[in-house]
Amino acid sequence: MSTVTILVDVQNIYYTSREGFKRNFDYNAFWRQVTADRTVVKAIAYAIDRGDEKQRQFQNILRAIGFEVKLKPFIQRSDGSAKGDWDVGITLDAIEYGQHSDILVLASGDGDFDLLAQKLCNKYNTEVEVYGVEGLTAQSLVKSATRFIPINESLLLT
Repeated sequence: MSTVTILVDVQNIYYTSREGFKRNFDYNAFWRQVTADRTVVKAIAYAIDRGDEKQRQFQNILRAIGFEVKLKPFIQRSDGSAKGDWDVGITLDAIEYGQHSDILVLASGDGDFDLLAQKLCNKYNTEVEVYGVEGLTAQSLVKSATRFIPINESLLLT
């Protein structure tokens, strides 16, 4: 069996699924698909903590599925913009766990991860599977991945 590390950029997947399909991502279906015939090394979902009850329930669902949930506080700047991305945290964990996995699954369409995918493939011989919404996933990331799996009906809630 292959070993797999699963990293999910929750905000990116939420917003791209909503924009592309007007629907929510199905984390249970995703888990079944990416873990089939694979041994999980690590599974982490990266989210922003706004402190509301609905989000806490969602985070508990992710934990029940098998994800470790890492949270960052939501920061509203005085100019109205917001801060709270996980790019550095995802990258550090991808290097740490990805080099000990046959496959790294990255659920994100963020082009900032293209160099990470290249590094994992070239230096550590780790296959990188990227799950993202077609048309909303950076082409540089698609090209850097071993495989791009577009999010489709089978990975969306009805």
